[in-house]
Amino acid sequence: MPTDLEEQSSELVVYAARLVRAVRRRVGHPAGIRILSLLDELGPQGVTALADVDRSSQPTVSGAVSQLEEQGLVARAADPTDARRSLVRLTPKGRRRLNDARRENGIAIAERLELTDLTAEDVAAAVAVLRTIMTEQL
Repeated sequence: MPTDLEEQSSELVVYAARLVRAVRRRVGHPAGIRILSLLDELGPQGVTALADVDRSSQPTVSGAVSQLEEQGLVARAADPTDARRSLVRLTPKGRRRLNDARRENGIAIAERLELTDLTAEDVAAAVAVLRTIMTEQL
């Protein structure tokens, strides 16, 4: 097991990414959940900005936003700083759907944790590390 901070940090990224992929496979959320999560994290955004942070094409994100809007999960409003643009924001229904997805993710992880000797305190320590790292944008 690596002991150097840089090596441990690399391992953290690898296993965090694997965990996210495993949960996605297990729970099977639609792709639009990523957009809802980004809006929760960043607040209202234009489609181009969402595409940039999601590392997706603008047409792909635009289509996803349109589908989410049809479902009532997001809404568009004029950008107060530029009337030619619109901003996409979470609706209360979208926030509930995102919270449901996060709860489903938690259940999937809790089921795996039950197969280990890890305690709630171990998990809390891991969450604290990730939360601390994420208080600063990478």
